[in-house]
Amino acid sequence: MKKINIKFLSLAISVIILSGCSDWLDLTPTDQVTDKIVWERESSVDLYVNGFYTYLHQYGQFGNQQFEGSLTESLTNTFKYGSYALGHKAGHPNNYVFNPEAVTTTSCFYSNWTDAYNKIRRMNEFLHSMELYSSFPESMNTRWEAQTRFFRAFIYFQLAKRFDGVILYTSLNEMQKDKARSSNEETWNLIEQDLNFAIENLPESWIPQEKGRVTKYAALAFKSRAMLYAERWQAAYDASNEVIESGLFSLTDNYADSWKGSNQESILEFKYSELGPNHTFDKDYVPLSDGYEFGGLGTPTQEMVESYEKADGTQMDWTPYYTENATRPPYEELEPRFKATVIFPGSTWKGNTMQNSVNGTYGTFMAYRAQPYTYGHTTTGYFLRKLMDETLIDIRGIPSTQTWVEIRYAEVLLNKAEAAFRLNKPDEAREAMNEVRERVNLPPKSSSGEQWFNDYRNERKVELAYEGHLFWDMRRWRLAHIEYNDYRCHGFRITGDNYEYIDVDYQDRKFSTRNYILPIPDAELANNSLIEQYDSWK
Repeated sequence: MKKINIKFLSLAISVIILSGCSDWLDLTPTDQVTDKIVWERESSVDLYVNGFYTYLHQYGQFGNQQFEGSLTESLTNTFKYGSYALGHKAGHPNNYVFNPEAVTTTSCFYSNWTDAYNKIRRMNEFLHSMELYSSFPESMNTRWEAQTRFFRAFIYFQLAKRFDGVILYTSLNEMQKDKARSSNEETWNLIEQDLNFAIENLPESWIPQEKGRVTKYAALAFKSRAMLYAERWQAAYDASNEVIESGLFSLTDNYADSWKGSNQESILEFKYSELGPNHTFDKDYVPLSDGYEFGGLGTPTQEMVESYEKADGTQMDWTPYYTENATRPPYEELEPRFKATVIFPGSTWKGNTMQNSVNGTYGTFMAYRAQPYTYGHTTTGYFLRKLMDETLIDIRGIPSTQTWVEIRYAEVLLNKAEAAFRLNKPDEAREAMNEVRERVNLPPKSSSGEQWFNDYRNERKVELAYEGHLFWDMRRWRLAHIEYNDYRCHGFRITGDNYEYIDVDYQDRKFSTRNYILPIPDAELANNSLIEQYDSWK
């Protein structure tokens, strides 16, 4: 991160559609321009700032920066990539989950060190050029700065949840010399300070032409998430409470609509279009019966299915289905979030009753390692439904355009519940979590202490399933080395009416405590004389 000389700022930005409404920001792509020219027109400055919004896509489930495009759920017991041949969304995630030593100082697919500092550099360049060249009113500068500092906090958060104190650059000049890493506390201080600046200076809403930009409440909602990671419980509690008390957001009536955007539950989102930007999520995960032979890359596990309660709030007894010659489990008895998240045997998908079986016409089973790649088959007996577009029929010809919702109201309620629990406010913790359960007509939980926290963990796992939270939650709770060690995932091999409970891994999954803190890359150590590797990686 030394001797960075930037002469041009690339503003080649595709049309992007942002936060929850039907209005599109009017964006015109701009080619490379010098930083001084940017400040000659308000529209050019807006375009520069709009480029930061693409970070929501890149670090979302439809982007590539969390785990090179693979879902981090594959590093938990909830998701299985069916390919053993190496590749992203294929054998690489399996290699990581079977072999913790795959994380090294030279390579880690869920490290983001280089990408994060490239983005931080760009945002600091913007703030630096504002000081030098802006002649706009201070109120306009402040709003641009508030958006930029929100995204700087967003990117530093991505670093903070992976590392233990990182290099903090808040100006362009700092990025042109060697610099030591700061402490964990100092890292979270900067994240909180940037978010506080955003909260204080962003509007509660924007005019229609500017809808889609980060608001005060989006910054508060994100702060409620970030401060849980920082274990700053009061800050997380206060931020989530302010969002809740605003009265501007609520849960959608139907859980299946909650992550689709443009509704009262969406607080911050990134939209797509056929012309671009768009994504390949459907191509990656559709069953072969959708007419695309390279989908089905990863599928939910039986462990995830068993996380769902029955519709009456009781636990289903799965032990009868672990025996030979078992029959079909009564999936219909499970609560609504299961049916909205998983394509299970007997469910309807795109007008067809899914079989998910050996030689099945609609959903075909393939044993793990039977072929190098999945080719649209399931290795667990299930397919992913959540986040998929059931209305997309031409998988080959039309790209995916479903919205990525970065923050939704249900998460804020759960963030408040966890913070309240840590602050010894059990009634408020139960109330916030039970509001989420009430949406799907589940009875309230009245547990307390450690049992409540276990209930909360499961509620968060189910409510936010496949939205990119679980792996990072288990890391911040320091539970991954306990629950994600020496275990295997399972599924069903379905042949006719016979359901055979099977091991879908063939070897134990593992998590090393060393990997709670990722190593500083060798390239950084070689180019920065003041940086020091973490003790656990020396």
